Amino acid sequence: MKYRQSDNQQALLDQLARLKQLPRPVLGQQLALPNQAIHARHAHPWVQLSYAAEGVLTVETPHARFVAPPSRAVWIPSELEHGVHCAANTQIRSLYVAPHVVSPRPCEVVAISPLLRELILTFSRFEVEYDEAGTEGRLVAVLLDQLNTAPACALMLPWPDNEPLAGICHYLAAHPDCRRPMSHFSAQLGISDKTLGRRFVCHTGLGFRQWRQRARLLAALPLLEQNLRITDVALECGYDSLSAFIAAFGELLGCTPGEYVRRKT
Repeated sequence: MKYRQSDNQQALLDQLARLKQLPRPVLGQQLALPNQAIHARHAHPWVQLSYAAEGVLTVETPHARFVAPPSRAVWIPSELEHGVHCAANTQIRSLYVAPHVVSPRPCEVVAISPLLRELILTFSRFEVEYDEAGTEGRLVAVLLDQLNTAPACALMLPWPDNEPLAGICHYLAAHPDCRRPMSHFSAQLGISDKTLGRRFVCHTGLGFRQWRQRARLLAALPLLEQNLRITDVALECGYDSLSAFIAAFGELLGCTPGEYVRRKT
């Protein structure tokens, strides 16, 4: 997966470090710092909702990869080390939120309803120091209420803390078209398929096949955003048949790949 590179990552990190206090409980003006992807690992004392109105965002933490198409966003708790990645045409509309105005929750992908999307986009046009006592402040109150109740989604890929498994996982995530069977990787470690499966469940919460299928589906999202043919996306993500890809995609995303593509047009 190719990420957008930036020439001023250190400058952005320096600017973020100088931000000792949010000017308002929520910061997310269209031209403000949160709406630039910082792929270098960093942390900050505020909650971040990493959201893209168009395109796909990927958030990397030491323990997992989180992928958010336009109908999703990544909730990043305060002080969690993370990096944000996206393609060049992604339209970021992220938020920084003071921890005391939202309910605590772990790092996870959350669903963005049509209402919440419009609230975020409208808020992004406010001044940084918006009027808390007027209509803008009332909209922010609704925005925060919607954020607190946004349901979690399973668009995350856990990284194991076991080094041999981590090597396998990073390889499979980087090569979603890999069709090598489970026995190839268990043989590399000198263990049985059954033992490898148990270790995957122990260290990731997912079985080997389930983990690899999720890695393939998450890899498919940026490809679909590029308007590639669905058949080509299925092949690039390791599926031998289009029907198998459609079935797996629907199970994770709740829609077919064709419906997903049509929703963003």
